[in-house]
Amino acid sequence: MTDPNRPCAAFEGWRLLARGPFADVAASVRRRSVDGGLAPLLIFDAATGEVVDLPPDAAPEPAQAETRGRGRPKLGVVAREVTLLPRHWDWLNAQPGGASVALRKLVEGARKAGGASDSERVARDAAYRFMSAIAGDFAGFEEAARALFANDRARFEKILSGWPPDIASHALACAFPEVETAAEASA
Repeated sequence: MTDPNRPCAAFEGWRLLARGPFADVAASVRRRSVDGGLAPLLIFDAATGEVVDLPPDAAPEPAQAETRGRGRPKLGVVAREVTLLPRHWDWLNAQPGGASVALRKLVEGARKAGGASDSERVARDAAYRFMSAIAGDFAGFEEAARALFANDRARFEKILSGWPPDIASHALACAFPEVETAAEASA
């Protein structure tokens, strides 16, 4: 089941029907499907660009109570297996705080170092998934995809200008999330 608060966007054909938390978008889609719209209805996860299935039930499932396991619940620590060579374990165990603290510091450092490129890749992939699902047969799709992966925003926008406005706007917001953030800040 999709998180009811997960940001989504629903399209009826080429028109944006609703945008917001999944629960609200799903309610809009259900109302529209009862009204008998003619165009296909698709819901997209705003973060991944993937099509989200609408469950058959009328209301989201209630959250299941989590069973509390070992670890440090306030931090949300999850135990997983890590396989390293003995010399790696020796080095980790010699670090202040032990292996766990050293691994967390290494991961956080790597996340900060690759943060911008990681978030750009995630945004680009989300835009491509969205475009493939709803605009894969549009004129200029391949050229738009090339511009997207070349990070050529001007060319990407120019190609999208010939597409239906709601699809172009959503693809652009997926590919360059700072565009939507800047637009919301100036409003």
